Amino acid sequence: MTTSSATISAATRHSILLLSFATFSSMAAQRICDAMLPELSRVFSVSLAQAAQVVSVFAVVYGLAQLFYGPLGDRLGKFRIVTFATLACSVGSIMAVFAATLDLLVLARVLVALGAAAIIPLSMAWVGDAVAHDHLQETLARVGLGTTLGIVGGQLVGGLLTDTLGWRWAFGFMTLLFGVVGSLLYADWRRQPAVPVVAASAPSLVRPGFVAQALIIITGSWSRIVLLVAFVEGAAGFGVLAIWASHLHRVLGLSLSAAGAIVALFGLGGMLYMAVARHLIHRFGQQGLAVLGVCLVGLSALVLGFTPYWLFTVPASLLAGFGFFMFHNTMQVNATQMAPGARGTAVSLFASALFLGQSVGVLLAASLVDRIGSGAVIALGGGVLTAAGLFFAQALRRRGDLIRLEKR
Repeated sequence: MTTSSATISAATRHSILLLSFATFSSMAAQRICDAMLPELSRVFSVSLAQAAQVVSVFAVVYGLAQLFYGPLGDRLGKFRIVTFATLACSVGSIMAVFAATLDLLVLARVLVALGAAAIIPLSMAWVGDAVAHDHLQETLARVGLGTTLGIVGGQLVGGLLTDTLGWRWAFGFMTLLFGVVGSLLYADWRRQPAVPVVAASAPSLVRPGFVAQALIIITGSWSRIVLLVAFVEGAAGFGVLAIWASHLHRVLGLSLSAAGAIVALFGLGGMLYMAVARHLIHRFGQQGLAVLGVCLVGLSALVLGFTPYWLFTVPASLLAGFGFFMFHNTMQVNATQMAPGARGTAVSLFASALFLGQSVGVLLAASLVDRIGSGAVIALGGGVLTAAGLFFAQALRRRGDLIRLEKR
């Protein structure tokens, strides 16, 4: 049943809060290794590019798994899948604690990715089913608070625990986090009605198979634009973000804790956007948010990449996060509306494109660092994301025409 935010029940608000905890855990798991890459490179006697496998392989598996979870969530219930996926992540996390080699650590990260892949896209899809379109962007912004806090938490915990107690303690923290959140989700799921939530806008038709659903989505002109831009966003945004802490540590001489804390301001910037999202959405609209957001990211990336003074990286990281989530929130809304009748599949395709892009971005960034320097890589990522955002803003003006052509 679709409802407005003004009439949302206390039970639904409680479920959304728990889903925010789950998205926090999923994003923290993605970013937990960023600040520890130099230490993993030292401990396992490998290059930074090899150590970056704990991020890039995670992203590849995470992206591919979306193709499985989308239709599964549409059929078995999105909240149920999120619940058991969260619990499963604790198993992979505890394996990471005891990993004796880099290969075993990468394997443990793969297991975490298989579970974490379900959490954010199916949480978004569940909210898309439960909230009216007029309130969707604002509600997704609030739900996205868990995701942005996860960036902050992952960066801080990864850097702080690696510097103090050791990198294994960071994965111990994730084991506990996934276990507690998964248990809370399970208790809430058991209290929910047996009938799954279905979007009111979705007609009661026989649902086609996943391949048919996916083909319908990806053959649409507008859907292809959303998925393409999501791939570039993942590569130039989340992918290049993985080397920020290493850049601050190696080039500016900051400790891993300090570098992780500064990069965590990227997530804090996202939180600031969530706090004022309602006003900005009404003030600028989707096109304005996209343009302003990527311009802030591009400018901040130039500062982060080339400033010789670490103090300048503090506001730059904060503004980069603020701008990135202005753009990303706009992308999320369009992802949930690509196919309202198969929202789980549509959002999962979006997440798959986003995180496959991240994996490509991590690999490219790590390989380019030795050739052109980490500062140039960060600036290049900001430039590419700016171009993608400006393209998407232009495409938004033609969205109505594209959708009408698809229906002919």
